[in-house]
Amino acid sequence: MKSNLYIILLLIGFQSYAQDILKLEDAVKIALENNYDIKLATNDLKIAEANSSAGNAGMLPNISATITNTNSIQNITQTQSDGSQKSLNGAKNLSLNYGVGLDWTVFDGLKMFAKREQLKVLQKQGEAELKMTIFTKISDVYTTYSDLVQQQQQLVALDTAIVISHQRLTTAQNRYTIGKASKLEVLNAQVDLNTDTSSQLKQLEIYQNTKIKLNEILARDTSINFKVINETTIDKSLLLNNLKDLSAKQNPQLQAQILAKNSAELQLKQVKAGRYPTVKINSGYSFSHTEASLGFVTQSQGKGFVYGFSAAVPIFNGFYQSRNEKIAKIQLDTADIQLQQQKTTLNSQLETAFQSYQTNLELTNIEEKNVAVAKENLDITLAKFKIGTITPIEYRTAQLNYINALVRLSNAQFQTKLYEISLKSLAGSLSF
Repeated sequence: MKSNLYIILLLIGFQSYAQDILKLEDAVKIALENNYDIKLATNDLKIAEANSSAGNAGMLPNISATITNTNSIQNITQTQSDGSQKSLNGAKNLSLNYGVGLDWTVFDGLKMFAKREQLKVLQKQGEAELKMTIFTKISDVYTTYSDLVQQQQQLVALDTAIVISHQRLTTAQNRYTIGKASKLEVLNAQVDLNTDTSSQLKQLEIYQNTKIKLNEILARDTSINFKVINETTIDKSLLLNNLKDLSAKQNPQLQAQILAKNSAELQLKQVKAGRYPTVKINSGYSFSHTEASLGFVTQSQGKGFVYGFSAAVPIFNGFYQSRNEKIAKIQLDTADIQLQQQKTTLNSQLETAFQSYQTNLELTNIEEKNVAVAKENLDITLAKFKIGTITPIEYRTAQLNYINALVRLSNAQFQTKLYEISLKSLAGSLSF
């Protein structure tokens, strides 16, 4: 059993020594560069930026060059006004037209201007969506990294438990050798050591799986091995009113909902523009050439500018306009309701998370004191156990109390960190 224990501790120690230390800021940087969801959101923003143009809003003219060439070979018979006839077999006819034309809508009830503003809003929505994706993924990095810190701390606690259990086993064996303890005491110490070793292996499995999860979030090889800094730093200066003020200005989801309402308002303006006339101007330069084998004119050609305008005034379209306006108003009302709902939800999330944050801060302070008390109790118990003034059960109880205190402290720190991350994410102040 001694040799197996030494092998396990040696392997864990060597593995820890061989692993690179991954700092939190480095993990965030890797996620920003590699994460697939962030890349997809970035591409969506690029599309929104490309769409946000005057041309896409219909504010610029359409200019096109055209060419048409028609040829025919026919057997033709023509009857003249005096009754005479002319016939020609295989008569060739040619018609060639080409030129450059311009078509420009100069007024459409200001619909194009509302469309231009809406495209700008959609671009800002894309920016908000990207920011929201970044916050979500960086929050995942913070959370998973903090989870690894907690698990590393628990592994250290279990390592300590194994060392203490091994000391107890050695002491029990020595006492048995000199006749001051029974074989039962040695067997109980051996069972407890085996139990602690089993717990450590299970915790090590969870730890390794969490590292794979973090590698997945970082979009890198999931087999990369690493360690995290074995310390949880908690920001104890968070204030609810400050968080609410920040969230009203910076929360990505809230900003996206505000932009969605603005987009609905601009959509209503575009629909209302359908009640106004549309005015278009057209211009161009064209060249035409025709040839005919039979007829009064056998060849003609022309070239020059063409220009004009057109206007259309909607009078009645089967109440289509009224229906569209009604739907657009309902959509605007829906966007406003969703905005109010988002504000209420955000405040509720902030208040709930802040309450849990404060509670876990207090729990962390309590567990820090518990660890100190449990450590002192363990030291006293160990000294008494070595001289045989207490039972093995009392020693095991003190040992478990100390290990459990370490685990509870680690859990309290982790939970506090989770709520800190959640609060900063809701407030839009999570650093990356």
